[in-house]
Amino acid sequence: MGFEVDEDILQDFLVEASEILEQLSEQLVTLERQPDDKDLLNAIFRGFHTVKGGAGFLSLTALVDTCHKAENVFDILRTGQRRVTSELMDVILRALDTVNAMFAEIQNRQEPTPADPALLEELGFYCRPEQEDETPPVQSAEPVAEAPAVDDSIESLNEQEYQQMLGELEGEQSAGDSDDITDDEFEALLDQLHGAGQHGGVPQTASESAPKSEASPGGKDDDELIDDGEFEALLDQLHGAGKGPTATPAPGGAVPTGAKQPEAKPEAPVAAAKPAAKAEAAKPAAHQPPPADTTVRVDTRTLDSIMNMVGELVLVRNRLLSLQSGHENEEITKAVTNLDAVTGDLQGEVMKTRMQPIKKVFGRFPRVVRDIARNMKKEIELEMVGEDTDLDKNLVEALADPLVHLVRNSCDHGIESPEEREAAGKPRKGVIRLTASQEGDHILLGIEDDGAGMDPEKLKSIAIKRGILDADGAARMSDNEAYNLIFAPGFSTKVEITDVSGRGVGMDVVKTGISSVNGSIVIDSEKGKGTKLQIKVPLTLAILPTLMVVVGEQTFALPLTNVNEIFHLDLTKTSMVDGQLTVVVRNRAIPLFYLQDWLLRGGKRERKAHGHVVIVMIGNQQVGFVVDGLIGQEEVVIKPLDQLLHGTPGMAGATITSDGGIALILDIAGLIKAYARRYA
Repeated sequence: MGFEVDEDILQDFLVEASEILEQLSEQLVTLERQPDDKDLLNAIFRGFHTVKGGAGFLSLTALVDTCHKAENVFDILRTGQRRVTSELMDVILRALDTVNAMFAEIQNRQEPTPADPALLEELGFYCRPEQEDETPPVQSAEPVAEAPAVDDSIESLNEQEYQQMLGELEGEQSAGDSDDITDDEFEALLDQLHGAGQHGGVPQTASESAPKSEASPGGKDDDELIDDGEFEALLDQLHGAGKGPTATPAPGGAVPTGAKQPEAKPEAPVAAAKPAAKAEAAKPAAHQPPPADTTVRVDTRTLDSIMNMVGELVLVRNRLLSLQSGHENEEITKAVTNLDAVTGDLQGEVMKTRMQPIKKVFGRFPRVVRDIARNMKKEIELEMVGEDTDLDKNLVEALADPLVHLVRNSCDHGIESPEEREAAGKPRKGVIRLTASQEGDHILLGIEDDGAGMDPEKLKSIAIKRGILDADGAARMSDNEAYNLIFAPGFSTKVEITDVSGRGVGMDVVKTGISSVNGSIVIDSEKGKGTKLQIKVPLTLAILPTLMVVVGEQTFALPLTNVNEIFHLDLTKTSMVDGQLTVVVRNRAIPLFYLQDWLLRGGKRERKAHGHVVIVMIGNQQVGFVVDGLIGQEEVVIKPLDQLLHGTPGMAGATITSDGGIALILDIAGLIKAYARRYA
């Protein structure tokens, strides 16, 4: 095990291997659709080879073995000795899953579990050319089957054994136990490269030619060193820059037999060669400067700490803006205005350091769709748009599971079988489209399929059967409200439970996960045409835009992402429907609740005739909250609640307001779930 090596080296491997493994998952699925893409084959080969090399340096033998087998398979594929098939890709993807499992163990500083021998045997089978498939792997005596053993031994060779092996491969005997060569052997090597007598920097005349045992290559009997002029001349001969007076060598560097050596003095060509050689050497340095390192690795905990301090600075900025509004000092106004601008710029730049592309989530979906389609005998094409859209790293992690559920749901419930699609006049292959885009301080994520769509009446009947809804409530439901029934706990349209769906927990997890990051989800569907889901989440979780409201004498913050509109309360437009107070807005009845009944001590109180109504959006459902006053929009920093208050229904956290007070941040979905039925 190599965990005792320098921690920096191990971290370098973990970072590099993590990026490569993420790419491999998407590249392998793409390869199955484009089996003749040579560049892709080479890229996958290099990916496994790189991971293997890093693992070998750390002595992670189990990981090396699996990567080596996979690498050999792609070596066979890229040389055209085998074709890409679905069966082969099944094995390779299982190998990648095994590598990922080992990598997770290494991240936890655990010894990686060796791969299943059956998997290694299958990989070994595909390491051979396709024409040998009929021969059992254990009986094969071809060199290809033995290649892995040779390659594995190379990693543990010392320098002497490596040199000896090279000599044997070239058909030569090893020179001995020493790695050094004698002066005569070095002279002979130079003669082979440049021709006899042409390597010393100073050309020899016919009369000056002498056995190498009597004179050194440079014409010096006692000193093995060469001066600067001779070195420049040697460079000229190697690179052709000096055009010295030596005879033009034949191809391969040897001087043609019988060619007369020039009888020129040594000093002249050396002096003439210097300016040309120096100019030639200077050109690459002038045109190809080494690239500057523009990146640095920073621990995410450091970024979180910086972001927290920026949040505190935002609170101070808000406080100063509030204090400055009561004074007319021009100098103070300028200083506060400058601080406001700088704080805003700093906040934006620090937020960028926490941003990651949504591709880190989207990258896993080609594999998910491929596996489900293959298991369910469906034909599904996945399209992804906006993969480079950036959002907070914490959001990337929080959205991973909900998005996986939604994609699996589209594959299972949305896309029909090829036969059903043909019967409905559709192409055999269904399409799932993932989109991501930024709109202001929010991110919009879309998941759309051209499948069977949803039947609102069927959803209502299932909800009634499972006790989620009564018949009267179902009759009053709109189609959009019926679509939201799929988010109810325990709701499922599947009759049989499979490994993909049917337990009625997936979509409930989706809604909970999205609500936990102050997001919302909207569904639109048409029977026979398909379904579209749109998710809206804030750009970051660290600093939250809110609407500050007053209930009683206390201040509360409503996440702005949930706020739809605001208007003055008019009791003449309210009415009771089945015991629930409602307000009519644009010919639509919206449930109306007094926040004082939920948030202030004592429960229900005397309801005031005056106030403001804040319409909030939860999925496709609108709810009206009556508040006593409006303060305005304010960016706040979310602070966790004390342990005694942790888990309080409807509370997402707390913040410090611009006037120095404390306000609770409301969790709209949690509020409705905890109090709506109690105080209806």
